[in-house]
Amino acid sequence: MSLNLGERCGLVMQSDIRSMSIECARMGGINLSQGVCDTPVPPVVLQGAADALMQGGNTYTHHTGIRELRQAIADKQRRFTGVGFDADREVVVSAGATGAMYCAFQALLNRGDEVIVFEPFYGYHVSTLRAVEASPVFVPLDPSDGWSFRIDDLEAAITPKTKAILVNTPANPSGKVFSRDELSLLAEFAIRHDLFVFTDEMYEHFVFDGRRHVSMAALPGMRERAITISGLSKTFSVTGWRIGYALSDERWAASIGYFNDLYYVCAASPLQAGVTAGLRALGDDYYLGLSAEYEAKRDLFCKALAEAGLAPHVPQGAYYVLASTDCVPGATARERAMRILRDTGVASVPGSAFYHDGGGEHLVRFCFAKEACVLEEACEKLQKFRFS
Repeated sequence: MSLNLGERCGLVMQSDIRSMSIECARMGGINLSQGVCDTPVPPVVLQGAADALMQGGNTYTHHTGIRELRQAIADKQRRFTGVGFDADREVVVSAGATGAMYCAFQALLNRGDEVIVFEPFYGYHVSTLRAVEASPVFVPLDPSDGWSFRIDDLEAAITPKTKAILVNTPANPSGKVFSRDELSLLAEFAIRHDLFVFTDEMYEHFVFDGRRHVSMAALPGMRERAITISGLSKTFSVTGWRIGYALSDERWAASIGYFNDLYYVCAASPLQAGVTAGLRALGDDYYLGLSAEYEAKRDLFCKALAEAGLAPHVPQGAYYVLASTDCVPGATARERAMRILRDTGVASVPGSAFYHDGGGEHLVRFCFAKEACVLEEACEKLQKFRFS
């Protein structure tokens, strides 16, 4: 037979995150591999979606989202970051943050363009870049110094093909929260080399130890070149709803919206209404409460990891933790992750999923976005089986 899969299929095969989730389900374990965030949804969000369903909000919306949601997103962005966006011209609601990022890449990158990506990276960022035939160029973060970067490494990554830099803060999987000083260095770097900056700020309300999230677009000179990607999936615990968005200067937003129309037509209509209700009704105390709740979960889980012999890199934000597997038998990160799953019944992701060229073999990533009873059970299982 002469029929074959397209060449792009090699770029988007099943991720280790997904495959470990499947293996965990097969074994009946506790899934701390995938960032599902199966905590309760705010009732106002559920009621908003239910009302829209019952009132006939089930047809296509504008391709950039219902205006009420775009305005609510713009209002929230101004309130928390100080950056203003025009709800009619600079906000694009998409099918999740990954959908928004894919449309932004399609609109602004050309085949062969290079994008600087910090490592460890979120695999979907890299796969999405490759799906639009752009090339990631990796710059390492140093775990011994709070996942810091060196400006010399960034300069060494620049070539005539460099078009952008991608910044994930708070970061998946490392939990790094880029400080204002670090972002200022990156802003100066981007301006000096005339680069776009794509930011994934999905975990903006999950920051710990008194830290504050800083949006790249808020820095001098960055409003016109930053493409801010975020969403409500994690904030409202509705990962299956797929409601994300891109915020950018109107010169870029129109084309991002056109690609969103082509690929998705629109995000799910009643679910847009649900998150709009949440954005309108929930005050700052809700968002501050998220940080406090997840900081407590982080502390509980990192303590359990340490007692289990899986030394954690304590995260500054988001809801993931990378842990050392130096004491776990196995030749590869995947073998060690499978050993942990078999011995404890708790699933993680091999650290190699977040590195290129053989890195991360002595790390695994856990997600602690679980209800208290589930997380406590996972902690007990890990603590009963000490690796040494």
